[in-house]
Amino acid sequence: MLVVDDEDDIRELLDMTLSRMGLDADCAANVAEARRLLAANAYQLCLTDMRLPDGDGLELVRFIGEQCRDLPVAVITAHGSMENAVSALKAGAFDYVPKPVSLEQLRALVKSVLNLPSQDSARTEAASATLLGESSAIRQARLLIEKVARSQAPVYIGGESGSGKELAARLIHERGARRDQDFVAVNCGAIPDNLMESEFFGYKKGAFTGADADRGGFFQAAHGGTLFLDEVADLPLTMQVKLLRAIQEKRVRKVGATTEDPVDVRIISATHQNLKELVVAGRFRQDLFYRLDVIELKMPSLRECREDIPLLAENILTRLARESGMPMPQLTAGALKALGEYPFPGNVRELENILERTLALIGGNEVGVDDLHLAPLVESGEASSPANSEGGASLQDHLDRVEKQAILDALQKTRFNRTAAAKLLGVTFRSLRYRMERLGLNE
Repeated sequence: MLVVDDEDDIRELLDMTLSRMGLDADCAANVAEARRLLAANAYQLCLTDMRLPDGDGLELVRFIGEQCRDLPVAVITAHGSMENAVSALKAGAFDYVPKPVSLEQLRALVKSVLNLPSQDSARTEAASATLLGESSAIRQARLLIEKVARSQAPVYIGGESGSGKELAARLIHERGARRDQDFVAVNCGAIPDNLMESEFFGYKKGAFTGADADRGGFFQAAHGGTLFLDEVADLPLTMQVKLLRAIQEKRVRKVGATTEDPVDVRIISATHQNLKELVVAGRFRQDLFYRLDVIELKMPSLRECREDIPLLAENILTRLARESGMPMPQLTAGALKALGEYPFPGNVRELENILERTLALIGGNEVGVDDLHLAPLVESGEASSPANSEGGASLQDHLDRVEKQAILDALQKTRFNRTAAAKLLGVTFRSLRYRMERLGLNE
């Protein structure tokens, strides 16, 4: 290990802590000395202070990123200086440790670094990635997933519903240092406002009626692993404040407790909404957005990866046939052409639903165009669909019919469990309830 700090007592403390973990450490008091040691030795981790006599930690982070790409570097930041921490993470730092240095947090960081997969094994895993496709958009997403997996920086995943945001989050977890620990996925839109704090942070016995015993929350469940906040845009503003503090301080307080407990989690968040627009509209805190959006991963829509549709369809059909014990049907050229032209507003999740329905209803070993039961396409200027042939109905009428059918299909599959149907459709429970009211499905 390489420790870089201009304070003698801090260097000695870190050296002693690492020694008790069975690790050797070289110590440097400034950037120049650190560079000399980096040139002469190979290290598993560099731990550097942000403020140094002849430069700063960011300078060292960038130098290591250029000259020692396989070396994780973590920074020690002053208490409350989250801007420096975020800047370091954006510059390529593995993680940060706030001052005063918590030895428990330091040990957790070191263990994470030592548990990082080698570059060779990471490439082997990437080669067998479950994020299928060879389009340029998918290849770029896979490369970024492989890169960010070797960091502890928060990742924000954007993209349309059904585009594979949770899959990307799981791949980041499985290819990183936390792969042996839990991956906890939370749908932020499915938790009632009055239960959010206790669900996220846990509670003490007697904190409220029904609290018969101490209970941990999502942060405690994900300790040592990854906490995936799906549909994070649905968090109410009051909860956003508490989440921000938990992320910054790496500590949480159970409901009814008087002290805080340290937590070691990596945060990955996602939403199909535009967080930047929500910040401008005052519906999402800018400081929380700044903290979550350290590294952004954009999952492409299926419309951006049309050349991958045959591969995806074949893979999905193979899996569905195996699970149902049915022979694998073949997609005809016409069916593949129809799928390639379909707009897929629900992306890969919609493709899977279409093929699952097709497999359940098909009568032979071939899947033709008619077997897919695709919603009619709307072509600009021409009355080529029922939406236009019925006296010039609007595009919105057609889209409403498609949306209504998708909701009915999801409700049917989940035996009219609305929470499960919302998850299947990739929307929040509140959004599904609103859509059902608008489309007259609550009657």
